[in-house]
Amino acid sequence: MFIKKLSKINFFIYLIGGLVTIIVMQCLSPHHASAVSCPDIRVIFARGSGATRYDNEDYQTFKSALTNKLSLTDLSYEFDDLDYPAVGVGIDNIWTAVGAYFGGGDAYNFGDSVDEGVKELIRIVNTDCDNTKYVMAGYSQGAMVVSKALPSLNPERVIYAATFGDPKIYLPEGKAALAVKIASKNGLRTGVIPTACKGINLSNYRAYVPDCYAYEGLLGSYRPYQPAGFLNKLGTWCNKFDIFCSSYYSISNHVSYVSDGLYEDASKTIFSKITAAFGKENTFISKHDTAIVVDSTLSMYGLIDQYKDEALRLAEKTLSSGGRIALYDYRDLADPYDLVEHCNFDTCTLDIVRSELEKIRTLGGGDDPESLLSAAFTTMNKLSWNYGATKSIIVLTDAGFHSPDIDGTTFADVVGLSKRIDPVNIYVITVPEIVDEYTELTSATGGLVATTLDDLSILTDTIMARFDSLPTVEELDVDAYGAYAIDDELPEISINNIEDNLGESVIIRFSNTGTRALVILNDSVLGSTEEEYIVLNELNRNIQNRLRIVPLSDTKRGIAAEALIGAVSSVELIVPKAPDTGIVRVF
Repeated sequence: MFIKKLSKINFFIYLIGGLVTIIVMQCLSPHHASAVSCPDIRVIFARGSGATRYDNEDYQTFKSALTNKLSLTDLSYEFDDLDYPAVGVGIDNIWTAVGAYFGGGDAYNFGDSVDEGVKELIRIVNTDCDNTKYVMAGYSQGAMVVSKALPSLNPERVIYAATFGDPKIYLPEGKAALAVKIASKNGLRTGVIPTACKGINLSNYRAYVPDCYAYEGLLGSYRPYQPAGFLNKLGTWCNKFDIFCSSYYSISNHVSYVSDGLYEDASKTIFSKITAAFGKENTFISKHDTAIVVDSTLSMYGLIDQYKDEALRLAEKTLSSGGRIALYDYRDLADPYDLVEHCNFDTCTLDIVRSELEKIRTLGGGDDPESLLSAAFTTMNKLSWNYGATKSIIVLTDAGFHSPDIDGTTFADVVGLSKRIDPVNIYVITVPEIVDEYTELTSATGGLVATTLDDLSILTDTIMARFDSLPTVEELDVDAYGAYAIDDELPEISINNIEDNLGESVIIRFSNTGTRALVILNDSVLGSTEEEYIVLNELNRNIQNRLRIVPLSDTKRGIAAEALIGAVSSVELIVPKAPDTGIVRVF
């Protein structure tokens, strides 16, 4: 079999170079799971292609992140790196390597590897240790193992399953379906975007998939992705530009789940599920970045001391748990009075916070609304927020806010910046009469509103107990005209005609708005082409050949067009299919 007029070979050499980096050696873990013992929890990790069992960075990092939290409990637990082939890639034969890694997972060596992993995972979860509960996670090929096994697993025995960089991910909300006005170089025009780009109809299992155009994996999708019985027991993580699960095609993002902290992020969710399943207190305290923003207008005179006491308590708990504090005060830009920084994340210590709180004096603020929107927006912009920290702004006020603010800052500006940062949860402590004015702001940013009649220590404890999760999805920004700014639309592809010359060749003609197309036949990536047709020769007509043509632009990949090339009787397969043997010829 071969494809005529293929190009961009360097693109695939780059891919292989990135894929090889997934084989990372580390010290052998001294404790591996025993098949005999039956702990409270068994954590099973399915590694990615080419990774050595136990000696791979993904398993070691995931294990370490979850162990740090499980050690806070009295539960017994064990970890195991699933015993399955996890067939890898190599450099001796580039095209065999590409075929092995990009294989659809349904046939040949790559598919056999996935199926062996599925069988072993089903055996362990469904038959071993009646009183043990199971947590599963898988990366790349291992993610396929986990997601493909789920329909056959007993959900009563599973606490949680997590997939990372799954080439078979399925997120229906990522398919363009919502008509909107789109901002383009030629002005506004009508277009369609996925509902995910407005944060609508998000899949329950979407834990961290920032690309709102993510729809299905490079190799297709398992549907349904969340089988019956696994509601709230499944989460999927896809790095922002990961070629295997997003609409982009970065290999470096696919091999960055360790360095980008995604296993640490998932471990927080998993640990919360474990403690809930066993009725245990979740004593894990995330590191916090907390900015305290105090309304210092004159009407706060009778409340300021009560607020200062709770602010100091929050600062003490945050700093003692390894977090960081910043302190600001604001009034009304009409006074005029600009936001004042007393100390930031780099300079605040408990003594400095105590001293600076004492310096805050109430004055000004002639009308009721104050300049909170500007203060919150400026605070978020001024601070250097730590990646992975739980981020909060605590507002202490007795008044509402200008909307828009005097400097033009809008409600949408504040909420949008909060979400882009990670998000920054906004909490408000205020008087009972104006609680309703802050409910929308706190809800939109993932925070809460409390009143001076509440036990404020409960709010502080609630804030400290929360942990940060990376944003479920990054919504598209709305500009001042209400149009969605789309920097790079997805390329689109459609198959126009399939000409099957029996015994000779199959010609597929298609339309492509991208710059080239990636061609995948069964479990083999054959190459990319800038033409709008491909010619397949020497097909194995004893099987039903599955063809996927993936449109590529300069930065993104679109949704594949698929076709089944009919199973017509033939007695000879002249060129063996990768990844078993042989070389795919490229012209």
